[in-house]
Formats: sequence, C-alpha cells, structure tokens
Amino acid sequence: MISYDHAFQPACCRSLTNLLADRLPTSPLFRWILLLGACALASFLLQWLQMPAGALIGPMAVSVVFGVMIGGLKLPRILFKSGQGVIGLLIAQAMTLTVLSTIAESWPAMMLATVVTLVLSTVVGILLVRYGGLPGTTAAWGTTPGAAAAMVAMSEQANADPRIVATMQYVRVICVIMAGALVSHFLGVSESDHTTSHGMEWNVHGLLSLGVSLALIALGISICDRLLPAGALLGPMLLGTVVQVSGLIDIQLPLPLLEAAYACIGIYVGLRFDRQTVRSVMHAFKWMLLASLMLIGFCALSALMLVPMMHSDFLTLYLATSPGGLDSMTIIALDTHADVAIVAALQALRLFTVVLIGPSMARFIARFAREPSPCPH
Repeated sequence: MISYDHAFQPACCRSLTNLLADRLPTSPLFRWILLLGACALASFLLQWLQMPAGALIGPMAVSVVFGVMIGGLKLPRILFKSGQGVIGLLIAQAMTLTVLSTIAESWPAMMLATVVTLVLSTVVGILLVRYGGLPGTTAAWGTTPGAAAAMVAMSEQANADPRIVATMQYVRVICVIMAGALVSHFLGVSESDHTTSHGMEWNVHGLLSLGVSLALIALGISICDRLLPAGALLGPMLLGTVVQVSGLIDIQLPLPLLEAAYACIGIYVGLRFDRQTVRSVMHAFKWMLLASLMLIGFCALSALMLVPMMHSDFLTLYLATSPGGLDSMTIIALDTHADVAIVAALQALRLFTVVLIGPSMARFIARFAREPSPCPH
C-alpha cells in the first residue's frame, strides 16, 4: 500500500497541511467560524457565477479541503438529516396530480432505467474487484448507486469495510455533483428564462404555512428516519406530497432556509474526508475515481437512450439516472429547472430497489469477480 505521506502530498503541501493543523487555534468554535465563513464566501461566489447548485457545491468543496488539511470537525448528523428533510419538502412542492399521473404512465421506462443503472454499477463493481485490489463486498457496496449514508450502514451489516465504502460513495457523489453542475450549466434553463420564487409571505397565512412546513419536516424525519432508507429525505417528501396534492395548505420554504439546507448537506459530505480516511484508501483511490467516472459516463449513455422512450429532455434524464444521491440531484434539477418530479421519482425508485437487492448484488459481485490482485504501486 502506498503511504499517505509520500503518495498523496508533495513535501510543500505536506508542510502546509501540518502548519495549518498545528498553528490554527484548537478551539472548535474558532474552526467552525473559519469553516462557515469560507463556505458562505464560496457559496456566494459560485451563485454569482451562476453555477448550478452553487450553494451546495461551494460548502462541499471548502469542507473537503478543510477536512483533509485541517480536520477536527464533524457536522452533527441531525443537521444533515434536517437539510435532507427540507429538500424532501422542496421536492413535494413539485408534485401535482398531473405530474403524478405522468410518472404513473412512464413506470415501464423508469423500471428499465433503474435496471440499466444497476447492471452498469454491477459491471463497474466487478471491474473494480478485479483490477482495483478491493474486496468483493466492499467494492459492491461502494459502487452501488443509492443514498450514500444508507449504503454505508448496510455495508457495515454485510461485513464490508465501511470506511472504504463511505469514501467510494462520497467520491462518486462529488464527481456526480460536479459533472451534473457542468452539464446543467450548458443545458439548463437560465434564470432569466424561468424563475422559481422562494419568497416568504410575512403575514398570518404565510407564517402558518411556514409553521406547518417545518412541522412536516420534523414529523417526516421522526417517523421515517428509522423505517426507510434515506427516511429523513423521503418522509417529508411523502407527507409534503399528500399535503400538496390535497391543496390543504401552501408549502413555504424561504430562500435562507433552502440555502442553509444545501450548506448542511455539502458540509456533511465534505467533512467525511479527512487525513485518516484518505490514508486508508489511497492505494485504491485512482481506481475509485476511475470507477466513478465510468459509471457516470455509462449512465449518461442510458439517459440518451431513454429520451425518446420517456418523451423528456436529456438534462432531466441525465440527472435522474446519475449515480448520485436523491438530495443532490434534486438540488441541481431545481436550480436548472429540469423536471424535478421525474428526477425524484427515478432516484427514489432506484434507492428502494437497491435496498431490496443490494445484499444479493454484493454477493454476486464477490462471487463472480476473481480474487483481487495486488494494486500496482
């Protein structure tokens, strides 16, 4: 295995990392202020540059650098789940009876898209076992597209290495988000063409709607978090859809709340990367990156194939089939005005399918692939 100190960083970067880690005040409060300030600046700059999902990508990129070079911080998981709950309710805003009927009519194509994505991830997992030097079950869970946190938890129960699985999942999430943002930047609808308002009505009706929206988030998380994979996201989405379709009340999600949710998700993902994690997976990192890019490319081809079948645009189907998380793909879809309902439906369908057949996929990859050969140094 290549050691972290000599393989990952040149001497000058290594010295800078040690200097930053040693010289910065050890107070968690100071480091949080530094991190949050840098995240806010990055978010502002990317949104000013009209980068899709800039409020997610900026904090995530800053947190990756912070976690590897400085470290010492972890975002409380409840904030990550709360951020997912806000996104779940945001998805519910897009759900109408017309949209739901369109999804119901397209279910054969959606099932085909799900099967294609899972077959492609299985192929990539087998290649990673054979040539990347990773154990079969670990590679299987690492390449399985679904909610990253759910895949890590399930991999632990299957006796895979959760550190490697987490790194593989989040490396792919970052690659998918970056690629999705770039594709969306060139194919998405500009703000001047179509604008989605998240203004807040500061009156009795608006405050009541906001209170109900926050209650739906809290209720959805508390009920579904332990019952469903990615329950913190799916619970508010399901409850919000019922409320939205019934027309009982308007869902209110002011822009500052959305940006805070984006930041929580980005920071949580970014801080998953630290020096210890990088050190433990550095010998196979290039194979993880290559596997992620291969899977993204394969899914883009499958999206192109589905365009005439689902009568939708390429950007929507690209985001729907991308092997990222339901939350991050929805954020990009919202920012680029793709069809959020199709993206959410396909991503959720794949998530449930993976939860059902994930253990069988892992066993198949481990059995089918040859014993991994040592990774070339």
